[in-house]
Amino acid sequence: MSGILAGKRILVTGVLTDSSIAFHVAKLAQEEGADVVLTGFGRLSLVERIAKRLPKPVPVIELDVQDKEHLESLASKVAEHFGPDASLDGVVHSIGFAPQDALGGNFLNTGWESVATAVEVSAYSLKSLTMAVLPLLEKRGGSVVGMDFDAQMAWPKYDWMGVSKAALEATSRYLARDLGAKGIRCNLVSAGPIKSMAAKSIPGFDELADVWNTRAPIGWDLADPEPAARGVIALLSDWFPKTTGEIVHVDGGVHMMGA
Repeated sequence: MSGILAGKRILVTGVLTDSSIAFHVAKLAQEEGADVVLTGFGRLSLVERIAKRLPKPVPVIELDVQDKEHLESLASKVAEHFGPDASLDGVVHSIGFAPQDALGGNFLNTGWESVATAVEVSAYSLKSLTMAVLPLLEKRGGSVVGMDFDAQMAWPKYDWMGVSKAALEATSRYLARDLGAKGIRCNLVSAGPIKSMAAKSIPGFDELADVWNTRAPIGWDLADPEPAARGVIALLSDWFPKTTGEIVHVDGGVHMMGA
């Protein structure tokens, strides 16, 4: 099969509904010739049902990034699907979570336990996920791509998730530094807001999203995850062979607009 990911093996996390960026990454990856494996957390039956809407059948592996046993067994479970010469060419990190008291304008009152959860799941997991599958990634070199939301500024109600995204950005740079010698690139796609399941859990999402309605110079569609997914696919491909530690903004241009 032809396509910019022809022959590549890609692990995609974070598929929960077909409105998610991760779902569209998996769909486009298949259309571009990749073999895809998904991971799911919690409602695995839901992920398996959504996965049936992809162009081709895909296996779904349970993964809780806070579960040491899940991380330790991930590489072997992925290898089961790719055979004895199993390797990975790409990993998509689309994982984020903050307890409700870490969002919604409660920044000054959030306790460390909730902050720690937000940082572990949303930022540290980029490192733990990558290291879990490193034995497969380092065989041929590969590309790790994480989903970001611009952490250059303080957003309304985003609070400790915003701090976690800043930590994600720093984590990606350090991974890029330490894994470059193994031929592994690590980059982020900083996407504009999408009306997905994750968005519904963010208090004040509409207030935040309204920024894009007025400030995106080339426009932004809150209901269209495909532009961000295309950015991920490009970074997974061989078309960015010497790009690492980068944050690619797919946000309609909002990130660079002044007053």
